[in-house]
Amino acid sequence: MSPPSRRLQTKPAITCLKTFLISYSLIFWATGVILLAVGVWGKVSLEAYLSLAADQSTNAPYVLIGTGAFIIIFGLFGCFATCRGSPWMLKLYAMFLTLVFLAELVAGISGFIFRHELKHILDKAFTNAVTHYNTTDSQHNALDTIQMTLGCCGANKYTDWNGTAYFKENGIPTSCCKDKSICTPESLKDFQQAATKVYQKGCFLVVSTIMEANLGIIAGVSFGIAFFQLIGMFLACCLSRYITNNQYEMV
Repeated sequence: MSPPSRRLQTKPAITCLKTFLISYSLIFWATGVILLAVGVWGKVSLEAYLSLAADQSTNAPYVLIGTGAFIIIFGLFGCFATCRGSPWMLKLYAMFLTLVFLAELVAGISGFIFRHELKHILDKAFTNAVTHYNTTDSQHNALDTIQMTLGCCGANKYTDWNGTAYFKENGIPTSCCKDKSICTPESLKDFQQAATKVYQKGCFLVVSTIMEANLGIIAGVSFGIAFFQLIGMFLACCLSRYITNNQYEMV
């Protein structure tokens, strides 16, 4: 058995680590709530954007919802393990944080490396949507929503509509109009008249510009969140070790 003075020195350290780890677990739990909320919001509000880039409905919102729910559960588990002071629970929590850290790191690096391929996919998606645009196509609502929301027209510019089957019959879609009250069927069939009445920038150009402008911020936030897991891993491992050593010293 170790001297009482040493045990008295260990208890404040354990209490301090527990306080920090509970605070960390609550923050970790909050990030799960945010991911869950973003996933639900993305499913409800961004369905048009996501469906345009995929032949079928994408599972991205469901991935965020599932990840958020998983983090919420383990965030609560981390709080419970800390309050319980169970070394094996703390080690399990640290292992989970390690997996989350590696997954976020791989996702961030992959997204940065393959960003040009993502732009190519978006370019192809917008071009196909314009080329095959018609009122019976399920993607026409998605393209209309994007053009009205972002203030854009076509893939790279409004003249992309030239040569499409829809343009030959109807002209440029009314979703390209800056103000629908001044757009007439005749003006939408004439690029010179339409030049002052429709948005001239293409949607792919607008989206790619937004992506490039915010790439540094997105990368910084992603890696910051990933390395945030290291703090939890360190606290969980230290607390588990202190509790285990304290148990041996009391024997």
